[in-house]
Amino acid sequence: MTFFVFFTITEGGAEHSVLTFVLPWEYVSAKGTFMIRKLFHGSQNIVETPLWGYGKRYNDYGLGFYCTDSLAMAKEWGVGKGQNGFANCYEINCEGLSILDLNSAAFTILHWLTVLLQNREFDIPSGLAFEAKAYLLENFSIPYERYDAIIGYRADDSYFSFAQDFINGTISYRQLTNAMHLGKLGQQFVLKSPLAFERIRFLGYEVAESELWYARKMARDHAARREYFDVERNRRKRGDIYITHILDEEMKSDDARLRQAVS
Repeated sequence: MTFFVFFTITEGGAEHSVLTFVLPWEYVSAKGTFMIRKLFHGSQNIVETPLWGYGKRYNDYGLGFYCTDSLAMAKEWGVGKGQNGFANCYEINCEGLSILDLNSAAFTILHWLTVLLQNREFDIPSGLAFEAKAYLLENFSIPYERYDAIIGYRADDSYFSFAQDFINGTISYRQLTNAMHLGKLGQQFVLKSPLAFERIRFLGYEVAESELWYARKMARDHAARREYFDVERNRRKRGDIYITHILDEEMKSDDARLRQAVS
């Protein structure tokens, strides 16, 4: 499928609108790749106008419009078992938007986990997990609601279970960080503010066939779980940092050990 896109160019002091078409993965705005981002949203519906304040409050980063920069991932997210979906395509002008990038060097995986703890419903079966949640909320919280958009990992079912294993003391900080890359789920771009919703523009959509993309989604999830249980969960290393160490030693976000423990 191709997307038809309007560009406005200035020539001889006059503005002209130019209609062209591009393949989804080739689209780059004339205004620059850093200001204009191409996003995809997987859904059971065609969503031409995303609405601020609409959606599920208990998603990873709370209410918002959840997108990805991967057409393939949007197709996986959009289908259900025996039910086709859509990969909606958009562009968003990011100029002037405040964007929280949880994958940047300024943050650790614990900042991402703490945002999840504020929105998702975790199973807290033990005193350790209860203490861990309270400590992370006190020491690793970010005022994420102040931002126009958020970039971060997507906590699908398997990845959410990895996070729960960490706060329950089953896996180390290093293992949690490594586990988030299993299955190559990628990251999501979430629109949070009214301003961000004003900046997004619908470009078109592609149909996602359930027979193909649901199978791929399940295969990705199963591969991540299999690699996690076969390799990562049992691959303890000397010196690994567990949640008990973080609690007992009162580690904070600026602790150098949290930057060095990933390999």
